[in-house]
Amino acid sequence: MQRKLSARQVRMIALGGTIGVGLFMGSSSTIRWTGPSVLISYGVAGIFLYMIMRALGEMLYVDPDTGSFAKFASEYMHPVFGYLTAWSNVFQYIVVGMSEVIAIGGYLEFWWPHLPNWLPGLIAVTFLCIANLISVKMFGELEFWFALIKVVTIILMIIAGLGLIIFGLGNHGRPIGISNLWSHGGFFTGGFKGFIYSLAIVLASYQGIELVGITAGEAENPRETLVEAIRSTVARILIFYIGAIFVIVSIYPWDKLSQIGSPFVQTFAKIGITAAASIVNFVVITAALSGSNSGIYSASRMAYTLANNKQLPHRFLLLNRHGVPFYAVISVSAGILLGVVLNAVLPILLPAASNVFVMVYSSSVLPGMVPWFVILISQIKFRKLHQDKMAQHPFKMPLSPISNYITLAFLVVTLVFMFFNPETRISIIIGVLFLAMMTVIYFRKYHKNTTQN
Repeated sequence: MQRKLSARQVRMIALGGTIGVGLFMGSSSTIRWTGPSVLISYGVAGIFLYMIMRALGEMLYVDPDTGSFAKFASEYMHPVFGYLTAWSNVFQYIVVGMSEVIAIGGYLEFWWPHLPNWLPGLIAVTFLCIANLISVKMFGELEFWFALIKVVTIILMIIAGLGLIIFGLGNHGRPIGISNLWSHGGFFTGGFKGFIYSLAIVLASYQGIELVGITAGEAENPRETLVEAIRSTVARILIFYIGAIFVIVSIYPWDKLSQIGSPFVQTFAKIGITAAASIVNFVVITAALSGSNSGIYSASRMAYTLANNKQLPHRFLLLNRHGVPFYAVISVSAGILLGVVLNAVLPILLPAASNVFVMVYSSSVLPGMVPWFVILISQIKFRKLHQDKMAQHPFKMPLSPISNYITLAFLVVTLVFMFFNPETRISIIIGVLFLAMMTVIYFRKYHKNTTQN
């Protein structure tokens, strides 16, 4: 592996990892649960995610290595947790990558309605696979530009929205104001239960924020780069998410959002940008490419970590001449490509194929939260074992271990409410079954080798 990811690229990887298609096309669904108070949901979740990232940052500063949080789970908890973390990451990113390449086919229908739905996905996966094989620097450069497009779009949308709210730009000079925040059933329209339910969806939208930890083994000047990325990323994500959602729920009555399509398209169109739909469609295509690109990178590095622990065949450790794990990248790309095959075959075999796929996609939510749990728990043990390094440590987790326990409790409560919510219960059950299956496999195949070593 080669340290070729620049500070500029790592910052954008960290930032772009959590700004996905969900914000551009799915923001109306998060607002549906609890109305305008979803702003508080994003803020609360953002604070706890900052704690998780600080716990990760404290450990990375001492030990910046590839597959970081899976490695920390094995060292500071138990090897089974390192195994589960790595496989959860692989599972999460392959499933998300599958959904993204399917989405690309749907988005391109906007311009070419007769284009075979599977073709854009096939081209996208092939292109991203080749780019990831060329070098980690190529992955970083692609991700930098994908993320930059998303960030610029959100900033322009916030500026345009504030123009509407404050100056009436696009509304005949009549400022819209912010009365929509409370004039359609109040701020907390879904009550306490709706607010708690919304946290599950909001947390899912933040998944991927820990991707910066996987870059640790291939970042230039990893200590300085990662600390700066973690320090700035959560604040920026909060600004982008809360800023964008604030503009949306101020301009449009929250209970009418389901009728207007993408709020981003409508906001740009309202101020007179006639090509708004095409612009936002281009942006969501880049967001989908970004999700698949990150998925190939992250899952291949976790596969490398599993092979390093002798939990995958040795060939997954083999690097090409550019320092990239060749077989890991190829295998993950093939897994994501399965999404293209499913998209072509399932509608023929199963009439309700779209519902089946949504079920599979949602099953990544619980495995996607596994790294957060292991980061918080590992850091408590890490600090006990490295007390000599804590005195001069410049990036310590604030208020640890109390902040760890509070954050863990928040994650557990959210998962419990996901089980009680009929719309998210199936995703929790599938996630639990996946983790149970992988635990059984670990203890049947690898536990003896671990204890002997």
